[in-house]
Amino acid sequence: MRKIFSVTIFTAILTLLRMLCGFAIAKIVAIYTGPAGMAMLGQIQSVITSLNGVVISPVGNGVVRYTAENVDHGYEACAKWWQASLQWAFGIFLLIAPLAIFFSEKLSLFLFDTNQYHWVLVLSTIVLPFSIINTAFISVINGQQLYKRYISVGFISIIVSTLVMVAMIYFYSLKGAMVAASLNSSLAGLVVLMMSWRQPWLKAKYWIGKTSREQRKAIGGYVIMAITSAITIPLGMVLVRKILVEYVGWEGAGHWQAVWKISEVYLAIITLALSTYYLPQLSKLKTPEEIKKEINQTLKIIFPIVAFLAFCVYLLRDVAIFILFTDEFKSARDLFSIQLIGDVIKIVAWLYAFPMIARGAVKWYVSTEIIFSASFVLLTLFLVPSYNIQGANIAYAINYTLYFLFMFFNVKRFAR
Repeated sequence: MRKIFSVTIFTAILTLLRMLCGFAIAKIVAIYTGPAGMAMLGQIQSVITSLNGVVISPVGNGVVRYTAENVDHGYEACAKWWQASLQWAFGIFLLIAPLAIFFSEKLSLFLFDTNQYHWVLVLSTIVLPFSIINTAFISVINGQQLYKRYISVGFISIIVSTLVMVAMIYFYSLKGAMVAASLNSSLAGLVVLMMSWRQPWLKAKYWIGKTSREQRKAIGGYVIMAITSAITIPLGMVLVRKILVEYVGWEGAGHWQAVWKISEVYLAIITLALSTYYLPQLSKLKTPEEIKKEINQTLKIIFPIVAFLAFCVYLLRDVAIFILFTDEFKSARDLFSIQLIGDVIKIVAWLYAFPMIARGAVKWYVSTEIIFSASFVLLTLFLVPSYNIQGANIAYAINYTLYFLFMFFNVKRFAR
Protein backbone atom coordinates (compact mmCIF):
# COMPACT_ATOMS: atom_id res chain seq x y z
CA MET A 1 0.00 0.00 0.00
CA ARG A 2 3.01 2.30 0.23
CA LYS A 3 3.07 2.44 -3.56
CA ILE A 4 -0.50 3.69 -3.93
CA PHE A 5 0.15 6.28 -1.20
CA SER A 6 3.26 7.56 -2.99
CA VAL A 7 1.46 7.50 -6.34
CA THR A 8 -1.42 9.45 -4.76
CA ILE A 9 1.05 12.06 -3.48
CA PHE A 10 2.69 12.43 -6.90
CA THR A 11 -0.64 12.59 -8.68
CA ALA A 12 -1.87 15.06 -6.05
CA ILE A 13 1.01 17.36 -7.00
CA LEU A 14 0.15 16.96 -10.66
CA THR A 15 -3.52 17.55 -9.89
CA LEU A 16 -2.63 20.64 -7.85
CA LEU A 17 -1.07 22.08 -10.98
CA ARG A 18 -4.12 21.01 -12.97
CA MET A 19 -6.37 22.60 -10.32
CA LEU A 20 -4.50 25.89 -10.43
CA CYS A 21 -4.58 25.91 -14.23
CA GLY A 22 -8.22 24.83 -14.28
CA PHE A 23 -9.14 27.53 -11.79
CA ALA A 24 -7.29 30.16 -13.82
CA ILE A 25 -9.15 29.08 -16.96
CA ALA A 26 -12.50 29.02 -15.13
CA LYS A 27 -11.86 32.54 -13.81
CA ILE A 28 -11.01 33.86 -17.25
CA VAL A 29 -14.05 32.13 -18.79
CA ALA A 30 -16.25 33.63 -16.06
CA ILE A 31 -14.87 37.13 -16.67
CA TYR A 32 -15.01 37.07 -20.45
CA THR A 33 -18.14 34.97 -21.08
CA GLY A 34 -20.25 34.93 -17.86
CA PRO A 35 -22.48 32.07 -16.61
CA ALA A 36 -24.08 31.55 -20.02
CA GLY A 37 -20.64 31.17 -21.61
CA MET A 38 -19.65 28.69 -18.89
CA ALA A 39 -22.67 26.53 -19.70
CA MET A 40 -22.07 26.76 -23.47
CA LEU A 41 -18.42 25.80 -23.05
CA GLY A 42 -19.56 22.84 -20.95
CA GLN A 43 -21.78 21.71 -23.82
CA ILE A 44 -19.00 21.76 -26.40
CA GLN A 45 -16.58 20.08 -23.98
CA SER A 46 -19.06 17.23 -23.55
CA VAL A 47 -19.19 16.69 -27.30
CA ILE A 48 -15.40 16.89 -27.62
CA THR A 49 -15.09 14.39 -24.77
CA SER A 50 -17.48 12.09 -26.59
CA LEU A 51 -15.67 12.35 -29.94
CA ASN A 52 -12.30 11.78 -28.32
CA GLY A 53 -13.66 8.96 -26.19
CA VAL A 54 -14.98 7.06 -29.19
CA VAL A 55 -11.79 7.39 -31.26
CA ILE A 56 -9.31 6.69 -28.45
CA SER A 57 -11.38 3.83 -27.02
CA PRO A 58 -9.06 1.11 -28.40
CA VAL A 59 -5.86 2.69 -27.05
CA GLY A 60 -6.93 3.33 -23.46
CA ASN A 61 -7.66 0.82 -20.70
CA GLY A 62 -7.08 -2.21 -22.93
CA VAL A 63 -3.53 -1.08 -23.71
CA VAL A 64 -2.90 -0.42 -20.02
CA ARG A 65 -4.12 -3.90 -19.10
CA TYR A 66 -2.23 -5.91 -21.73
CA THR A 67 0.93 -3.86 -21.29
CA ALA A 68 0.86 -4.48 -17.54
CA GLU A 69 0.25 -8.20 -18.09
CA ASN A 70 2.97 -8.72 -20.75
CA VAL A 71 5.71 -6.12 -20.28
CA ASP A 72 7.78 -8.44 -18.06
CA HIS A 73 8.20 -10.66 -21.12
CA GLY A 74 9.50 -7.81 -23.29
CA TYR A 75 8.06 -5.32 -25.75
CA GLU A 76 7.59 -8.04 -28.38
CA ALA A 77 4.99 -9.65 -26.10
CA CYS A 78 3.11 -6.33 -25.93
CA ALA A 79 3.49 -5.35 -29.59
CA LYS A 80 0.54 -7.31 -31.01
CA TRP A 81 -1.81 -5.69 -28.51
CA TRP A 82 -0.47 -2.23 -29.40
CA GLN A 83 -0.83 -2.94 -33.12
CA ALA A 84 -4.39 -4.20 -32.71
CA SER A 85 -5.34 -1.13 -30.67
CA LEU A 86 -3.93 1.26 -33.26
CA GLN A 87 -5.71 -0.55 -36.10
CA TRP A 88 -8.99 -0.23 -34.22
CA ALA A 89 -8.43 3.46 -33.40
CA PHE A 90 -7.65 4.66 -36.90
CA GLY A 91 -10.38 2.46 -38.35
CA ILE A 92 -12.93 4.13 -36.06
CA PHE A 93 -11.54 7.58 -36.93
CA LEU A 94 -11.98 6.97 -40.65
CA LEU A 95 -15.54 5.83 -39.96
CA ILE A 96 -16.81 8.64 -37.73
CA ALA A 97 -14.87 11.64 -39.09
CA PRO A 98 -17.02 12.06 -42.24
CA LEU A 99 -20.21 11.60 -40.17
CA ALA A 100 -19.17 14.16 -37.54
CA ILE A 101 -18.30 16.73 -40.19
CA PHE A 102 -21.47 16.08 -42.22
CA PHE A 103 -23.79 16.44 -39.20
CA SER A 104 -21.84 19.28 -37.52
CA GLU A 105 -24.49 21.95 -38.25
CA LYS A 106 -27.35 19.83 -36.88
CA LEU A 107 -25.32 18.98 -33.78
CA SER A 108 -24.53 22.65 -33.20
CA LEU A 109 -28.25 23.42 -33.49
CA PHE A 110 -29.04 20.71 -30.91
CA LEU A 111 -26.43 21.97 -28.45
CA PHE A 112 -26.82 25.75 -28.73
CA ASP A 113 -30.06 26.35 -30.64
CA THR A 114 -27.89 27.81 -33.42
CA ASN A 115 -25.66 26.32 -36.10
CA GLN A 116 -23.00 29.03 -35.92
CA TYR A 117 -20.63 26.86 -33.85
CA HIS A 118 -20.52 23.92 -36.28
CA TRP A 119 -16.94 24.83 -37.24
CA VAL A 120 -15.77 23.91 -33.70
CA LEU A 121 -17.05 20.39 -34.22
CA VAL A 122 -15.26 20.15 -37.57
CA LEU A 123 -11.99 21.32 -36.00
CA SER A 124 -12.37 18.87 -33.11
CA THR A 125 -12.77 16.03 -35.61
CA ILE A 126 -9.80 16.91 -37.79
CA VAL A 127 -7.29 16.85 -34.91
CA LEU A 128 -8.45 13.50 -33.44
CA PRO A 129 -5.39 11.51 -34.70
CA PHE A 130 -3.20 13.43 -32.26
CA SER A 131 -5.55 12.40 -29.45
CA ILE A 132 -5.02 8.78 -30.49
CA ILE A 133 -1.24 9.22 -30.23
CA ASN A 134 -1.58 10.91 -26.84
CA THR A 135 -3.71 8.17 -25.29
CA ALA A 136 -1.80 5.25 -26.84
CA PHE A 137 1.60 6.41 -25.60
CA ILE A 138 0.30 7.48 -22.18
CA SER A 139 -1.33 4.05 -21.80
CA VAL A 140 1.95 2.29 -22.57
CA ILE A 141 3.76 4.44 -19.99
CA ASN A 142 0.99 3.74 -17.47
CA GLY A 143 0.97 0.00 -18.19
CA GLN A 144 4.70 -0.15 -17.48
CA GLN A 145 3.99 1.69 -14.22
CA LEU A 146 6.58 4.35 -15.05
CA TYR A 147 5.00 6.79 -12.66
CA LYS A 148 7.66 9.52 -12.80
CA ARG A 149 7.55 9.71 -16.60
CA TYR A 150 3.74 9.61 -16.49
CA ILE A 151 3.70 12.56 -14.10
CA SER A 152 6.33 14.58 -16.01
CA VAL A 153 4.45 14.18 -19.30
CA GLY A 154 1.29 15.30 -17.52
CA PHE A 155 3.00 18.39 -16.10
CA ILE A 156 4.22 19.63 -19.45
CA SER A 157 0.94 18.82 -21.22
CA ILE A 158 -1.08 20.78 -18.66
CA ILE A 159 1.20 23.82 -18.86
CA VAL A 160 1.15 23.90 -22.67
CA SER A 161 -2.61 23.44 -22.98
CA THR A 162 -3.32 26.02 -20.26
CA LEU A 163 -1.15 28.69 -21.88
CA VAL A 164 -2.88 28.08 -25.23
CA MET A 165 -6.36 28.22 -23.69
CA VAL A 166 -5.69 31.38 -21.67
CA ALA A 167 -4.32 33.15 -24.73
CA MET A 168 -7.24 32.07 -26.90
CA ILE A 169 -9.84 33.16 -24.33
CA TYR A 170 -8.10 36.50 -23.78
CA PHE A 171 -7.97 37.34 -27.47
CA TYR A 172 -11.14 35.64 -28.79
CA SER A 173 -13.46 35.16 -25.75
CA LEU A 174 -15.92 32.26 -26.06
CA LYS A 175 -14.83 31.29 -29.57
CA GLY A 176 -11.23 31.13 -28.40
CA ALA A 177 -12.21 28.93 -25.45
CA MET A 178 -13.97 26.54 -27.81
CA VAL A 179 -10.97 26.35 -30.15
CA ALA A 180 -8.62 25.71 -27.23
CA ALA A 181 -10.92 22.99 -25.86
CA SER A 182 -10.88 21.36 -29.31
CA LEU A 183 -7.09 21.34 -29.44
CA ASN A 184 -6.44 20.36 -25.82
CA SER A 185 -5.93 16.60 -26.24
CA SER A 186 -4.13 17.08 -29.56
CA LEU A 187 -1.58 19.39 -27.99
CA ALA A 188 -1.00 16.76 -25.32
CA GLY A 189 -0.40 14.27 -28.13
CA LEU A 190 2.38 16.42 -29.56
CA VAL A 191 3.96 16.76 -26.11
CA VAL A 192 3.98 13.01 -25.35
CA LEU A 193 5.27 12.26 -28.86
CA MET A 194 8.24 14.58 -28.41
CA MET A 195 8.97 13.31 -24.90
CA SER A 196 8.79 9.65 -25.97
CA TRP A 197 10.74 9.95 -29.22
CA ARG A 198 13.80 8.09 -27.93
CA GLN A 199 11.97 5.50 -25.81
CA PRO A 200 12.80 1.86 -26.69
CA TRP A 201 9.12 0.95 -27.13
CA LEU A 202 8.54 3.69 -29.72
CA LYS A 203 9.63 1.74 -32.79
CA ALA A 204 7.57 1.18 -35.92
CA LYS A 205 7.85 -2.61 -35.65
CA TYR A 206 6.02 -2.53 -32.30
CA TRP A 207 3.11 -0.46 -33.64
CA ILE A 208 2.64 -1.56 -37.25
CA GLY A 209 2.10 -5.19 -38.22
CA LYS A 210 -0.31 -8.08 -38.58
CA THR A 211 -2.44 -9.09 -35.61
CA SER A 212 -4.50 -12.15 -34.76
CA ARG A 213 -8.26 -12.39 -34.35
CA GLU A 214 -7.74 -13.05 -30.63
CA GLN A 215 -5.98 -9.75 -30.07
CA ARG A 216 -8.42 -7.74 -32.18
CA LYS A 217 -11.35 -9.32 -30.34
CA ALA A 218 -9.83 -8.64 -26.91
CA ILE A 219 -9.16 -4.99 -27.75
CA GLY A 220 -12.63 -4.85 -29.32
CA GLY A 221 -14.15 -5.53 -25.91
CA TYR A 222 -12.47 -2.44 -24.52
CA VAL A 223 -13.61 -0.49 -27.58
CA ILE A 224 -17.22 -1.36 -26.77
CA MET A 225 -16.77 -0.36 -23.13
CA ALA A 226 -15.03 2.93 -23.90
CA ILE A 227 -17.44 3.91 -26.66
CA THR A 228 -20.33 3.25 -24.30
CA SER A 229 -18.83 5.65 -21.74
CA ALA A 230 -17.86 8.14 -24.43
CA ILE A 231 -21.46 8.33 -25.59
CA THR A 232 -23.58 7.80 -22.46
CA ILE A 233 -21.73 10.04 -19.99
CA PRO A 234 -21.33 13.19 -22.14
CA LEU A 235 -24.81 12.70 -23.61
CA GLY A 236 -26.21 12.41 -20.10
CA MET A 237 -24.46 15.65 -19.13
CA VAL A 238 -25.78 17.43 -22.23
CA LEU A 239 -29.34 16.31 -21.45
CA VAL A 240 -29.02 17.35 -17.79
CA ARG A 241 -27.90 20.83 -18.89
CA LYS A 242 -30.76 21.05 -21.38
CA ILE A 243 -33.21 20.17 -18.58
CA LEU A 244 -31.67 22.87 -16.39
CA VAL A 245 -31.78 25.41 -19.23
CA GLU A 246 -35.46 24.63 -19.77
CA TYR A 247 -36.38 25.19 -16.10
CA VAL A 248 -33.82 27.72 -14.80
CA GLY A 249 -32.23 29.22 -17.94
CA TRP A 250 -28.67 29.35 -19.22
CA GLU A 251 -27.44 31.31 -16.18
CA GLY A 252 -28.82 28.75 -13.74
CA ALA A 253 -27.22 25.98 -15.77
CA GLY A 254 -23.98 27.96 -15.66
CA HIS A 255 -24.09 28.03 -11.84
CA TRP A 256 -24.54 24.27 -11.76
CA GLN A 257 -21.72 23.86 -14.30
CA ALA A 258 -19.39 25.97 -12.12
CA VAL A 259 -19.91 23.69 -9.10
CA TRP A 260 -19.57 20.60 -11.31
CA LYS A 261 -16.28 21.97 -12.67
CA ILE A 262 -14.89 22.41 -9.16
CA SER A 263 -15.84 18.81 -8.37
CA GLU A 264 -14.13 17.58 -11.53
CA VAL A 265 -10.92 19.39 -10.68
CA TYR A 266 -10.47 18.26 -7.07
CA LEU A 267 -11.65 14.70 -7.78
CA ALA A 268 -8.93 14.47 -10.43
CA ILE A 269 -6.49 13.86 -7.54
CA ILE A 270 -8.27 10.58 -6.85
CA THR A 271 -9.20 9.53 -10.38
CA LEU A 272 -5.65 10.09 -11.65
CA ALA A 273 -4.24 8.00 -8.80
CA LEU A 274 -6.72 5.22 -9.55
CA SER A 275 -5.98 5.15 -13.27
CA THR A 276 -2.22 5.36 -12.66
CA TYR A 277 -1.85 2.72 -9.92
CA TYR A 278 -5.14 0.95 -9.29
CA LEU A 279 -6.03 -0.24 -12.80
CA PRO A 280 -2.62 -1.79 -13.64
CA GLN A 281 -2.55 -3.37 -10.19
CA LEU A 282 -5.99 -4.94 -10.60
CA SER A 283 -5.00 -6.18 -14.07
CA LYS A 284 -2.24 -8.30 -12.54
CA LEU A 285 -4.55 -10.04 -10.04
CA LYS A 286 -6.14 -13.37 -10.97
CA THR A 287 -8.93 -14.24 -8.52
CA PRO A 288 -12.02 -12.40 -7.18
CA GLU A 289 -10.65 -12.84 -3.66
CA GLU A 290 -7.40 -11.06 -4.54
CA ILE A 291 -9.32 -8.27 -6.23
CA LYS A 292 -11.71 -7.83 -3.29
CA LYS A 293 -8.73 -7.64 -0.91
CA GLU A 294 -7.09 -4.98 -3.11
CA ILE A 295 -10.35 -2.97 -3.14
CA ASN A 296 -10.61 -3.04 0.66
CA GLN A 297 -6.97 -2.02 1.12
CA THR A 298 -7.31 0.81 -1.38
CA LEU A 299 -10.59 1.96 0.18
CA LYS A 300 -8.84 2.47 3.55
CA ILE A 301 -6.56 5.05 1.91
CA ILE A 302 -8.80 6.63 -0.72
CA PHE A 303 -11.99 7.17 1.33
CA PRO A 304 -10.41 9.40 4.01
CA ILE A 305 -8.61 11.42 1.32
CA VAL A 306 -11.71 12.08 -0.78
CA ALA A 307 -13.85 12.82 2.31
CA PHE A 308 -11.23 15.29 3.56
CA LEU A 309 -10.98 16.99 0.17
CA ALA A 310 -14.76 17.29 -0.10
CA PHE A 311 -14.97 18.79 3.41
CA CYS A 312 -12.25 21.33 2.55
CA VAL A 313 -14.03 22.32 -0.65
CA TYR A 314 -17.25 22.84 1.32
CA LEU A 315 -15.55 25.05 3.92
CA LEU A 316 -13.80 27.07 1.23
CA ARG A 317 -16.69 27.28 -1.23
CA ASP A 318 -17.11 31.06 -0.85
CA VAL A 319 -13.40 31.57 -1.32
CA ALA A 320 -13.46 29.29 -4.37
CA ILE A 321 -16.33 31.24 -5.96
CA PHE A 322 -14.63 34.57 -5.19
CA ILE A 323 -11.30 33.44 -6.66
CA LEU A 324 -12.56 31.39 -9.58
CA PHE A 325 -15.63 33.18 -10.77
CA THR A 326 -17.41 36.53 -10.48
CA ASP A 327 -20.22 38.04 -8.40
CA GLU A 328 -22.69 36.55 -10.87
CA PHE A 329 -21.89 33.09 -9.45
CA LYS A 330 -22.53 33.88 -5.73
CA SER A 331 -25.75 31.88 -5.55
CA ALA A 332 -23.82 28.75 -6.56
CA ARG A 333 -22.57 28.47 -2.94
CA ASP A 334 -25.86 26.77 -2.00
CA LEU A 335 -25.25 23.95 -4.48
CA PHE A 336 -22.11 22.47 -2.91
CA SER A 337 -23.28 20.31 -0.01
CA ILE A 338 -25.28 17.67 -1.88
CA GLN A 339 -22.87 17.73 -4.82
CA LEU A 340 -19.91 16.96 -2.53
CA ILE A 341 -21.77 14.11 -0.82
CA GLY A 342 -22.38 12.67 -4.27
CA ASP A 343 -18.67 13.05 -5.08
CA VAL A 344 -17.61 10.91 -2.11
CA ILE A 345 -20.14 8.21 -2.95
CA LYS A 346 -19.01 8.26 -6.59
CA ILE A 347 -15.35 7.55 -5.75
CA VAL A 348 -16.23 4.70 -3.39
CA ALA A 349 -18.49 3.23 -6.06
CA TRP A 350 -15.71 3.52 -8.64
CA LEU A 351 -13.38 1.45 -6.45
CA TYR A 352 -15.82 -1.43 -6.74
CA ALA A 353 -16.51 -0.78 -10.44
CA PHE A 354 -12.88 -0.73 -11.67
CA PRO A 355 -12.62 -4.56 -11.74
CA MET A 356 -15.08 -4.51 -14.65
CA ILE A 357 -12.41 -2.69 -16.67
CA ALA A 358 -9.50 -4.72 -15.31
CA ARG A 359 -11.23 -8.03 -16.13
CA GLY A 360 -12.78 -6.89 -19.40
CA ALA A 361 -16.34 -7.57 -18.19
CA VAL A 362 -17.95 -6.02 -21.28
CA LYS A 363 -21.60 -6.96 -20.70
CA TRP A 364 -21.56 -5.80 -17.08
CA TYR A 365 -19.83 -2.53 -17.93
CA VAL A 366 -22.00 -1.60 -20.92
CA SER A 367 -25.23 -2.44 -19.09
CA THR A 368 -24.39 -0.42 -16.00
CA GLU A 369 -23.13 2.60 -17.96
CA ILE A 370 -26.33 2.80 -19.97
CA ILE A 371 -28.65 2.15 -17.04
CA PHE A 372 -27.09 4.59 -14.60
CA SER A 373 -26.50 7.35 -17.17
CA ALA A 374 -30.16 7.10 -18.11
CA SER A 375 -31.26 7.06 -14.46
CA PHE A 376 -29.26 10.25 -13.77
CA VAL A 377 -31.13 12.05 -16.57
CA LEU A 378 -34.50 10.66 -15.49
CA LEU A 379 -33.92 11.56 -11.83
CA THR A 380 -32.89 15.06 -12.91
CA LEU A 381 -36.00 15.40 -15.07
CA PHE A 382 -38.13 14.31 -12.10
CA LEU A 383 -36.44 16.43 -9.41
CA VAL A 384 -35.53 19.72 -11.13
CA PRO A 385 -39.17 20.90 -11.49
CA SER A 386 -39.56 20.61 -7.69
CA TYR A 387 -36.08 21.58 -6.46
CA ASN A 388 -34.77 23.76 -9.32
CA ILE A 389 -30.96 23.60 -9.75
CA GLN A 390 -30.56 21.62 -6.54
CA GLY A 391 -32.63 18.86 -8.11
CA ALA A 392 -29.74 17.97 -10.42
CA ASN A 393 -27.42 17.56 -7.42
CA ILE A 394 -29.94 15.43 -5.54
CA ALA A 395 -30.30 13.26 -8.64
CA TYR A 396 -26.50 12.93 -8.81
CA ALA A 397 -26.20 11.79 -5.17
CA ILE A 398 -29.12 9.34 -5.41
CA ASN A 399 -27.84 7.91 -8.69
CA TYR A 400 -24.36 7.17 -7.35
CA THR A 401 -25.80 5.67 -4.17
CA LEU A 402 -27.72 3.19 -6.32
CA TYR A 403 -24.60 2.62 -8.43
CA PHE A 404 -22.50 1.89 -5.34
CA LEU A 405 -25.02 -0.60 -3.95
CA PHE A 406 -25.13 -2.44 -7.27
CA MET A 407 -21.33 -2.62 -7.53
CA PHE A 408 -20.85 -3.65 -3.91
CA PHE A 409 -23.18 -6.65 -4.16
CA ASN A 410 -21.99 -7.79 -7.60
CA VAL A 411 -18.22 -7.17 -7.55
CA LYS A 412 -17.29 -10.87 -7.14
CA ARG A 413 -19.45 -11.80 -10.11
CA PHE A 414 -17.78 -9.50 -12.66
CA ALA A 415 -14.29 -9.84 -11.12
CA ARG A 416 -13.99 -13.50 -12.19
